[in-house]
Amino acid sequence: MEHQFNVQGMTCGHCEKAVRQALLAVDPEASVQIDRTSGDVKVQSTATHDALAAAIQEEGYTVA
Repeated sequence: MEHQFNVQGMTCGHCEKAVRQALLAVDPEASVQIDRTSGDVKVQSTATHDALAAAIQEEGYTVA
């Protein structure tokens, strides 16, 4: 299932890496595409939308 998020607060490569790692911690098999300039994050995963959003928020980013 594809999940889409708008993540606010990603400003650099380190931010992008933190979000990617948080998502992969929830589902190691997930496919993650991040465009940090727009904040768009697309995740192909079997995990729930809420679980993925919570992982991003736990890293300190806002999910719109």
